[in-house]
Amino acid sequence: MNTLRVSLLASLLSVAAFAATPEPGYVDFGKFSPSADGQFVEVNLQNGLLKFAATLAGTQEPEVAELLRNLKHVRVNVVGLDDANRRETTEHVARIRRELTNQGWTQIVTVKGGEKKAEDVAIYTKQNPDDSIAGIVITVIDNGREAVLVNIVGDIKPEQIATIAERLHIDPLKKIAANVEK
Repeated sequence: MNTLRVSLLASLLSVAAFAATPEPGYVDFGKFSPSADGQFVEVNLQNGLLKFAATLAGTQEPEVAELLRNLKHVRVNVVGLDDANRRETTEHVARIRRELTNQGWTQIVTVKGGEKKAEDVAIYTKQNPDDSIAGIVITVIDNGREAVLVNIVGDIKPEQIATIAERLHIDPLKKIAANVEK
């Protein structure tokens, strides 16, 4: 009887663990320390809310609605930087970038310098076997004032990158989208 109980418990735990397995394009950014003034923003949109947004956009913007239907998760973190958290946060972003590379993500954009001489942008994609994109991760350290991290998870067709770039106002991604459409 105890063997049966242990076996049943193990089965339930394995089902729960399987159900909790994240999508292939999902990245856990971990925790961040806010700046002394507390500037911190997190937007975390799950599948249900994205599908609701797709329904609302369906009649007026069918292209956007199709993209939203294929998304499973969108997470955006904006962390204000000051002397108290700048080093820790930039090291955290560098660690995330290394982990993405080690996990087989492809870095498609790198921007260092720029007009402000302090811009640091890296964009990564994770591809599905059918060449659609399972995830996009955007990491930005903006002039030492803030860190921005975005993770878009779903089944994204390369030609939809332009829509994402336009709707989320991601300038480096707009440049990639222009090359994809050619």
